[in-house]
Amino acid sequence: MSFASIVKMFVPKDRIFYSLFEEVSATLMNMSEVFIKAVNENDPTARHLHLKSLEDLEHKNDETTHRIFVELGQNFITPFDREDIHYLATSLDDIADYLWGASKRVVIYDITDVDQTLREFGDIIIKSVYALNTCIHGMRDLKDLRAITNACVLINSLENDGDDLLDKSMMELYSKPNISAVEISKKKDLYQMLETVTDKCEDAANVIESIIIKYA
Repeated sequence: MSFASIVKMFVPKDRIFYSLFEEVSATLMNMSEVFIKAVNENDPTARHLHLKSLEDLEHKNDETTHRIFVELGQNFITPFDREDIHYLATSLDDIADYLWGASKRVVIYDITDVDQTLREFGDIIIKSVYALNTCIHGMRDLKDLRAITNACVLINSLENDGDDLLDKSMMELYSKPNISAVEISKKKDLYQMLETVTDKCEDAANVIESIIIKYA
């Protein structure tokens, strides 16, 4: 092996990791945008088509996440702790998984009466994902720590809003007259899945905050 090849092995590929995380973030924003479009679509057939399209985006995110893990295994030096890279990649992948899981439930359960709760969850999720995008792009140089910190605080606040919305929706769901146990079960599962998306956004924000503390 030549000296140049040896040196190359120890050169940190910062751009690769940052670019891959930014690619994940872009996919998550796309997914949240499609979800918002779907829950605001009045035509059930068109809505289901939007939701089903999220499967391709979820698969795309899986591929990018896999590339992050491959790079992690091949590089001796990384821009920040290997554990943090793994935790962040996993947390972001969870967001995509749970959002696709919730979307799939709307289709599988044949939920045609899209209510205000779904739209409010969609609003919370897209705000959280966009705030994460601010954090991820800010990690390249860590020059604007205030912007990253404010975005993390916003994500934590939005997660609390998700908790409150879940509690409110459960109370309303169980107080509705003439609703079957099956319909209650479907809606409860869907609402809980969407609330978990907000939890996963907070998990990713917590990893980013940890990285800032170590390296800023």
